[in-house]
Amino acid sequence: MAIARWLNQTVGLFVFFLLDILDFLLCFTYKTLDFFFESEWKPCYCSSPLEAQAKTRKIIVSERGEYSKVVSMTRTKIHFDEISDTLYSRGPSLLMRLSKLVSSVKCFNYKGVIMRGSVVESCDHNYESKKKISSGNKKRLMTLKSTVVEKSPTTPRWSDCNCSFCTSWISPSNKDSLFVKVQQPKDNKKARDNVLFIHGFLSSSSFWTETLFPNFSDSAKSNYRLIAVDLLGYGRSPKPNDSLYTLREHLEMIEKSVIAQYKLKKFHIVAHSLGCVLALALTVKHPGAIKSLTLLAPPFYKVPKGVNPGQYVMRKVAPKNIWPPMQFGASLISWYEHLGRTVCLVLCKGHRLVDSLTRLFTLNRMRTYLIEGFLCHTHNGSWHTLHNIIFGSGGKLESYLDHVRDHVDCDVAIFHGGKDEVIPVECSYSVKTKVPRATVHVIPDKDHITIVVGRQKDFARELELIWQRSTTTHK
Repeated sequence: MAIARWLNQTVGLFVFFLLDILDFLLCFTYKTLDFFFESEWKPCYCSSPLEAQAKTRKIIVSERGEYSKVVSMTRTKIHFDEISDTLYSRGPSLLMRLSKLVSSVKCFNYKGVIMRGSVVESCDHNYESKKKISSGNKKRLMTLKSTVVEKSPTTPRWSDCNCSFCTSWISPSNKDSLFVKVQQPKDNKKARDNVLFIHGFLSSSSFWTETLFPNFSDSAKSNYRLIAVDLLGYGRSPKPNDSLYTLREHLEMIEKSVIAQYKLKKFHIVAHSLGCVLALALTVKHPGAIKSLTLLAPPFYKVPKGVNPGQYVMRKVAPKNIWPPMQFGASLISWYEHLGRTVCLVLCKGHRLVDSLTRLFTLNRMRTYLIEGFLCHTHNGSWHTLHNIIFGSGGKLESYLDHVRDHVDCDVAIFHGGKDEVIPVECSYSVKTKVPRATVHVIPDKDHITIVVGRQKDFARELELIWQRSTTTHK
């Protein structure tokens, strides 16, 4: 074991050094291609956090600490969002520092705003460094920057897929709402309860609709309204290229597209992986509405005191190992912005070809519904969701679980695959230490996906028992 770990670390050091070089070169390559196809230089996270987030209608607040703030302005509201510092600070790589040289190539006319208390003053970008500020006001100073980009947030980028499936959300009737798949009794008035299913990272509603929905008993189908949603950026849901896919954006889209649309007063939640973070956040926002909470492979890592939560969780999820393959894949898409974009360019833009080849080589004997979620997304959506939700929520989950323990009266059930190489089983046991009433079910010989896929009949029965028990208990 010691030799295997040594080989993994030694070979990994060499492999990831080469990936550092490749990602550095790809940074220049994509800037050139973006300018060629879209007539403007696109900022990335190799540069400063302010330049990296020069987005349509977005203003970035420069702060030191775990998060930076994003100000999103609409006609009626001003929103403050948190973006994870792991987006632009992912380790002491020399090449990452060198890549900041890219920021010297500027074709943007940046303008800034200085906000002090309730007074907002306009200023030029160069004026910011010249302005003298008294030492007594330094702690309250926030520097804001923005840029105006004419490109429509609904226009697919050149490197994204523009097929009818991936762009179905662009129609006026769909662009402001998530795609929702509902299975309900023929007479909707007979639906006794509602169940909201939230998928995980690189997935879609088909993870539930193609596995569990057909396998629920006739009794469940006649008593429950089953609602599965494609999260923002996935499947047939909107994939705006100006979104930062923050926690607020994900939650508001679920609330508008599901809770408000279907007038849910009480409902059960079933969530997988990334979806567990959103499920806990929803539970905190709507504590009296949750009848039961079922979490599959929740990514909860106990963060030691004095450690940056986002950075800690990123190194736990993506520890820069070349073995096992799942960890190598996680490290590739977590640490390397431009390599991740290349993977999306090859696979996501070509998802129809991948689907056809899979059917061909398996003689059409393999169902390819998982490809819908795994490949039908954009790099912008997956990159920001990974960092802002999974990594960026590292410091929030503990308080969410404390709230569920102390203020939410619902059953909590946790399922985890015994051979899960993406999220370790210890994460589920850590949830139980925070919420003692939670029950943990470890399924031997199952991994992050086969915890559902392949055992859908058994899991459907388990869910029905949870809902029945919860309904009886809370009458």
